[in-house]
Amino acid sequence: MSRLQSWPEPIIRVHELSESGIKKIPENFVKLPSERPSSITTLSSSSHVENIPLIDLENLNSSDESIRDETMELISKACREWGFFQVVNHGVSHELMANARSVWREFFHLPMDEKQKFANSPITYEGYGSRLGVVKGAKLDWCDYFFLHYLPEKLKDENKWPSLPISCRHIIGEYGEKVMKLCERLTKILSINLGLNEDYLHTKFGGDNERGACLRVLSNAIYKSIEHRVIVNSAKERVSLAFFYNPGGDILIKPADELVTEERPALYLPMTFNEYRAFIRTKGPCGKSQVESLKSPR
Repeated sequence: MSRLQSWPEPIIRVHELSESGIKKIPENFVKLPSERPSSITTLSSSSHVENIPLIDLENLNSSDESIRDETMELISKACREWGFFQVVNHGVSHELMANARSVWREFFHLPMDEKQKFANSPITYEGYGSRLGVVKGAKLDWCDYFFLHYLPEKLKDENKWPSLPISCRHIIGEYGEKVMKLCERLTKILSINLGLNEDYLHTKFGGDNERGACLRVLSNAIYKSIEHRVIVNSAKERVSLAFFYNPGGDILIKPADELVTEERPALYLPMTFNEYRAFIRTKGPCGKSQVESLKSPR
């Protein structure tokens, strides 16, 4: 990971930029033409949402075996064809999700002096930030973010957890607990669908510990890794809560031995999660080039 003690360029807070009345977006926020959203993003929201795999997890508790099997197959198909799916009846209440979004929205609207108390540095993501890439001239996303470690405890820095809003620490702690349980459940499902022991992925990901690319590698490309396609809305702000269920930093990520055959050799080189994360930390989000960098030369 980077050992830079200070950023190579002055930090620009996107919230301040968006409220400054600027007429032109600064060059370092302008994506290359090849990295810009395709014409698919111009589709109406209704037509786009209809295509997203929607999984009702409650069906896995059905007394009807055919419904359970059908739901497992829907998840398998979504992983193989999309690398993405939406879940409902997942065990995280709508009230808790709304409260989590609300406290973060409140935080980002606090005075800048208050937010700056939690500013991050090139050494770690943790805290209030506005850039991921540490190299000078890295292309930046049009967003501010707040990154926290929830688990393992040895990585969790309580000093980085916001003291305002007052309810933030409690709500995010409760939210993290519920989403962890959901991740553990989904991990078992994904393992079973690959024909592996149900605890395989949970163990591989460090037991008590951006999974998409890692799952693609572990599954030897049986599962897809969809590229992040969320774009900014010029008319209103958006608050997104991303929960990354990652491997331990020193765990070697490579195709599962059970999924490597003579007909389907290992498609990716072994790499620790820390090595993979350093790639992102240096250059910032680079779309498909991140997972492509792991491919075996064969």
